Amino acid sequence: MLKRSFIVSILFCCMFSIATSAEMPKDRVKGPITITSETLTADNKAHTALFERNVIAKTTDMTIHADKMLVFYKEDGGEVTKIEATGNVRLLRETRLITSQQAVYHADEEKVEFLGEPRAVDGENVVTGTKMIYYINEDRSQVENSKVFLKNKKDR
Repeated sequence: MLKRSFIVSILFCCMFSIATSAEMPKDRVKGPITITSETLTADNKAHTALFERNVIAKTTDMTIHADKMLVFYKEDGGEVTKIEATGNVRLLRETRLITSQQAVYHADEEKVEFLGEPRAVDGENVVTGTKMIYYINEDRSQVENSKVFLKNKKDR
């Protein structure tokens, strides 16, 4: 286990395509992601990489913060299959911020689940619930036990 900060660049295709807006091309989040953390534990037999303490994952248009991030990948080629982010999860993209205590990206289903007091904020508009699911390919969301707070824009 390393005791210093370091950067690991991994090429993930379409990884973390969370909260894509309709006007945003989907391929904008393809490509490399840079993950920084204070420690990394790689387990080649289990095909996992565990990033801990001050984890920041960045793509060209999105940043995700978490206390811990566990990346699961396939043996052949290292393609990512699932990512579990836990502890103070914050996803920043354009004007949107999604916070929760846990987020799970499922590559095979192209969806992201947010659990543990999920809250989405865009400007002054807020959506909360007990569970949020974002379906990447369909660009749609599902929120369980939702509360929506919308602030109308004033005409100028």
